[in-house]
Amino acid sequence: MARNPVVLVLHADHLPEGLEDLSDVAEFRYATADTLAEAVPGADVLLLWDFFSPAVRRVWDLCDSLKWIHIAAAGVDSLMFEGLVESDVVVTNSRGIFDRPIAEFVLAQILAFAKDSATSAELQRQRVWKHRETERIDSAHAMVVGTGAIGREIARLLRAVGTTVSGVGRTARSGDPDFGVIHASSDLADVVYEADYLILVAPLTDATRGLVDGRVLSSAKPGVRVINVGRGELLDTDALLAGLESGHVAGAALDVFDTEPVPSDSPVWSAANLVLTPHMSGDAAGWRRELSDLFVTNLQRYTENEELTNVVDKKLGFVPS
Repeated sequence: MARNPVVLVLHADHLPEGLEDLSDVAEFRYATADTLAEAVPGADVLLLWDFFSPAVRRVWDLCDSLKWIHIAAAGVDSLMFEGLVESDVVVTNSRGIFDRPIAEFVLAQILAFAKDSATSAELQRQRVWKHRETERIDSAHAMVVGTGAIGREIARLLRAVGTTVSGVGRTARSGDPDFGVIHASSDLADVVYEADYLILVAPLTDATRGLVDGRVLSSAKPGVRVINVGRGELLDTDALLAGLESGHVAGAALDVFDTEPVPSDSPVWSAANLVLTPHMSGDAAGWRRELSDLFVTNLQRYTENEELTNVVDKKLGFVPS
């Protein structure tokens, strides 16, 4: 009789729920980054509940039985290294959990900019009554860099409130049901002038790292707002800060950063017209249980020799649409 698969859970300060429901079909082990080396030999499945940990790379030579890694995140850039990419180990991610929360977060940031919420809060703090005019978002153009599942949910939600939307992806095409027009990322500097809001949600790959640089920002229309809910490395932060200081960039909302947590001496903390949030755009109430349930469903498929969902193309670095 074939043995039950050994599932190793790499965790930090929280444990996933619901795994006990599969204790009759799988053996579970638990490890932190410090104990992973002792726990990984003989493990068939690795659940990266601590999804930013670099520990897998360090213990790769000890992964003697590993067949499948599941990461409790949508992005897999923290996991991809040459040994894994070239191996037969299947990688799956948590695509679908964060789509709607991130789309709502983006809409909230756009509304906050358009309705000048930060100024209202400051004037209230000062007890100042000052009438102002605000902007409508149904006359704005949002350009979404990243046309995967999260980008599409952002596009659908923004179009529902009347905002014009276009996309930026690997290849240019027209007639897309969610974006209408998709521009090639290599042409971003040539088309970014259309955008009132430049929204970054692309996966981090060699092709997207540093995509929004000084050239792109200087090519944008004066008054552009930048919202980054993808990865910090998509954006040249120094170029953004220069754009904010000059006024060419009217505002930015950053949920992701090159270094997290953001160092206390980083200039982003005090930059004018910059909203900083601590990598929370997709973390709506109940998100951890949803992540657990997604893995449990996939593990059931694994134990029944069924095709896994959310299989990542390791060469591309994301789940192909």
